[in-house]
Amino acid sequence: MTKKIIAVALLLLLTGYATAQNNRLSDSPIRKLQMAEFAISNLYVDTVNEKKLVEDAIEGMLGQLDPHSTYSTAEEVKKLNEPLQGNFEGIGVQFNMSQDTLLIIQPVSNGPSEKVGIMAGDRIITVNDSTIAGVKMSTEEIMRRLRGAKGTKVKLGIIRRGIKDLLFFTVVRDKIPVHSIDASYIIRPGIGYIRVNSFGATTSNEFNQAVFLLQKKGMNDLILDLQGNGGGYLNAAIDLANEFLPQHSLIVYTEGSKSPRSEFFAQGNGHLLKGRVIVLADDYTASAAEIVTGAIQDWDRGLVVGRRTFGKGLVQRPIDLPDGSMIRLTVARYYTPSGRCIQKPYVKGKERDYEMDLINRYNSGQMIHADSIHFPDSLKYTTKRLHRSVYGGGGIMPDYFVPLDTTRYSDYHRQLVAKGAVIQTNLKYVDAHRKQLKEKYNSFDSFYKNFTVPEEMMKQLVKSGEESGVKYNEKEFNSSKKMLEVQLKGLVARDLWDMSEYFQIINEEDPSIQKALELIQRNDFDKLGTKAK
Repeated sequence: MTKKIIAVALLLLLTGYATAQNNRLSDSPIRKLQMAEFAISNLYVDTVNEKKLVEDAIEGMLGQLDPHSTYSTAEEVKKLNEPLQGNFEGIGVQFNMSQDTLLIIQPVSNGPSEKVGIMAGDRIITVNDSTIAGVKMSTEEIMRRLRGAKGTKVKLGIIRRGIKDLLFFTVVRDKIPVHSIDASYIIRPGIGYIRVNSFGATTSNEFNQAVFLLQKKGMNDLILDLQGNGGGYLNAAIDLANEFLPQHSLIVYTEGSKSPRSEFFAQGNGHLLKGRVIVLADDYTASAAEIVTGAIQDWDRGLVVGRRTFGKGLVQRPIDLPDGSMIRLTVARYYTPSGRCIQKPYVKGKERDYEMDLINRYNSGQMIHADSIHFPDSLKYTTKRLHRSVYGGGGIMPDYFVPLDTTRYSDYHRQLVAKGAVIQTNLKYVDAHRKQLKEKYNSFDSFYKNFTVPEEMMKQLVKSGEESGVKYNEKEFNSSKKMLEVQLKGLVARDLWDMSEYFQIINEEDPSIQKALELIQRNDFDKLGTKAK
């Protein structure tokens, strides 16, 4: 009771003090907020969680701004930073959940698990004597148990096919690399393909290494796949764009009402200043990926193929808070070299409408018909070298539109994927036939040419679907059968080799890639002045 009286007295003193100050101070919004928080914490009838109260207030304020100004707790900050920093600390395995059991797809090459003898196909049953299989434990909880600080030890109990008893391994956790290059290979003679999934701390080095190896194999032209790339670090995007552009070429500039214009230029020391370039983009290509796409298009360095990009062009400045949490506050906008604002329109505080944008694009036909997309002349810009017409208004419009193919994917197919039936079918097949597959196909080239998805695998897919609640539909199964077979073959290749082999199979059915290959071999591509010498 005494504490409450003291609190009231303090509040009265503060109120009296505030009243005595000049109007500017007494009307200060921050003063008002402090007094409200003080009153609630000390006078409210029930106990309140002061920390959560403040967090809710911060989130409430940010919610009235743009869609990308956000608040993250200390734990969320750590999780968000891991993919961009290029590493995390753990045991080093690629895994998937198969029937409530963690199945190892591949141990990371030269990682801590591989070093102690853990193999692809192993199942982790216990972690430090606690059972994780068959107990309905969440994937997040399993990952929490497996991850830990570098140098710490974790004891794993493992079941291995062909061995009756449980095997035990003590793994010393280490830093595990997170790669931003999914695939790189020669897709046609003289034509390289590189898929970048994000822009992180290691992207530039990974990309340069991929380019070096492909050029040794005879690459002259490149398909740069940024489909589904949600962005990342600005510096990583600048470094990547620098690989393609001559010295002093403007890559991007930022500007805001309280942030003066800041410009970023190419140094002219890139490894891809010659050769044809195609950038693949889609509705989920965003932020840093849009910076690279816009720069290459605006300087007529290459062609963009696909669909209009997401339109995320707001610059966030991280503001670290004392408890490890963070505010990411929008301070400026990104603009392409021609002056186009990458950010699509939004209404402050209307986050739901913003989130519905891609669905609205689909419903209006913008992902299927190019003539469904209309831009006023006020949004017309011209490229820097050839003065071609390009459009602003949010996102990057491709030079060649490739519609979303809705004919190959039936509702039955989508449900099989969504329910995990495709992944589960692949895991079961590879787990049962890994040894035979390795013996029969001693190279990926042999697998690519000779492997066909067996009928037993397709039957298992239907069965897995039914077990997951997906009712068999013969007509839709037959219409999607070819794509299902391609996906399954790609997944088998991924589990036997790696992601690059997966994309070598999947890409042969990608309409955007087929369009890119067609354009690279067309004579009129040379009008961009990018033919290799």
